[in-house]
Amino acid sequence: MNFLEERISKDGLVRPGNVLKVDSFLNHQMDVQLMDQIGEEFHRRFAHKPINKILTIEASGIAIACSVARCFGVPMVFAKKSKSVNIDGDMYVAQVESFTHKTTNQVIVSKQFLGPEDHVLIVDDFLANGCALQGLISIVESAGATVEGLGIAIEKGFQQGGNLIRSLGYPLESLAIVDAMDPETGTVHFRPQN
Repeated sequence: MNFLEERISKDGLVRPGNVLKVDSFLNHQMDVQLMDQIGEEFHRRFAHKPINKILTIEASGIAIACSVARCFGVPMVFAKKSKSVNIDGDMYVAQVESFTHKTTNQVIVSKQFLGPEDHVLIVDDFLANGCALQGLISIVESAGATVEGLGIAIEKGFQQGGNLIRSLGYPLESLAIVDAMDPETGTVHFRPQN
């Protein structure tokens, strides 16, 4: 069992409807040391790639992406879920459906921060159905940039997203893959990994 699986087992809460609450340490209140461990682990797994930019989607992926970017020594860009007055110029746009929020958002990245010279590692906190990753991949490809890999903190292995993204041929690394959860006992079963 790795460090993230241990933390999920200790502090994660299983709720009905395939909901895994990790808001006490990952995506509401954040354990900064854990974020650093996650960043270091993604750096270890993708260090052989020519990554010069980290990309995520607001909001929960930002802390993880910052830690990863610090380890790589490169900038981090996050896709915004709404256009604001401080975003000007041309933008890349993708439609993304949120499993957690049951909404569809238009996510945007300014063209000044992503271009053909970029080799991108996409990171996020959760992978369920794969919609957010598909949207971010679409943005990277629209920019003419290269997707070098995808790093996910927690993958719900019993949902379709992981299989879908892997079938597209992208290198996907998930630190913890949840194969099953039981809300009655609160137990989480992880997929064995190397």
